[in-house]
Amino acid sequence: MRILIAEDDSILADGLSRSLRYEGYAVDVVNDGSSADSALQLQSFDLLILDLDLPALNGLSVLRMLRQRQSSLPVLILTAADTIEQRVRGLDLGADDYMAKPFALSELEARVRALTRRSAGTGLALLRHKRLTFDLNGRTARIDDQPLELSARETSLLEIFLSRCGRMISKNQLVDLLCEWGEEVTTNAIEVYIYRLRKKLEPSGARIVTIRGLGYCLEPDTGEPAAA
Repeated sequence: MRILIAEDDSILADGLSRSLRYEGYAVDVVNDGSSADSALQLQSFDLLILDLDLPALNGLSVLRMLRQRQSSLPVLILTAADTIEQRVRGLDLGADDYMAKPFALSELEARVRALTRRSAGTGLALLRHKRLTFDLNGRTARIDDQPLELSARETSLLEIFLSRCGRMISKNQLVDLLCEWGEEVTTNAIEVYIYRLRKKLEPSGARIVTIRGLGYCLEPDTGEPAAA
């Protein structure tokens, strides 16, 4: 899952990005509203964490323009000025959640997990596929009752495929979902990650199929192949 943080407090932004990267998210950071608006038009994200008091363009304006573009991207607002009026205005403009500064990092992480589950189209904390289970909160996988040892990138790949089961995902889409700005990951590297993940998933019966010339798909749990 890929998150954009729009926050002009560099210390807070650094702390948030470090924490969320540790949780396995790809995180990009901008420090003004104009940069946030540009990023949202150029790149796909799974969640926007938005400070309201941004330079160049305030957070409410960023949110308003995002919704005017008919984007359903989940938005978590952060603000130091926690007034009822601001909450109402932010929620009316289309925010999905609201946190006042200062806040507990553990609570923010929990809200991020809830919002990214919603972004992926599921409200469940535990995804099941054949003999495989994936805990979205702990980001851990198991085959039957046995833990599945995955690298951070393999874990992120598995989460992407499970949340989009039966849907084709191109190599370029996987690069966008997995990588932050400035991070060099080639489509050849994606092939290597998928090869390793496939080998580890074999005992579970879960199967990532190649759709030639297009991308990959996690075969639906129906007993019928999704692609050759």
